[in-house]
Amino acid sequence: MVTDPIADYLTRIRNAVMAKHRVVEIPSSKLKKEITKILFDKGYILNYKFEEEVMPSMIKIALKYHPVSKVSAITSLSRVSSPGLRKYVGADNLPRVMNGLGIAILSTSHGVMSDKEARTKNIGGEVLCYIS
Repeated sequence: MVTDPIADYLTRIRNAVMAKHRVVEIPSSKLKKEITKILFDKGYILNYKFEEEVMPSMIKIALKYHPVSKVSAITSLSRVSSPGLRKYVGADNLPRVMNGLGIAILSTSHGVMSDKEARTKNIGGEVLCYIS
């Protein structure tokens, strides 16, 4: 049993990147699907597929690498808010990851979004993770 599914999600991606895998399979949830969509929109992953017909439902993520140097688009993944210690920020204190080169993923009252989207909408929320 996994007590922190988001940390498990990030760890599976981190391990797959370190092992230079092309595809990683992760058990699915609504929050993980939203995080996957953000990673795709921001260009950190190549593609994704939600497999609903198998039980448990899975997310297949195709990882993105540079074609020549084989360096991953994802250099670091870190969990910020954990079940034991939640981290909330207001709209005026939104974090900047690597001075704007990375993204922070937030869970807000308007859904899961990146720090840049939350900054434009002027809303705060729980900081889930940092990705660069």
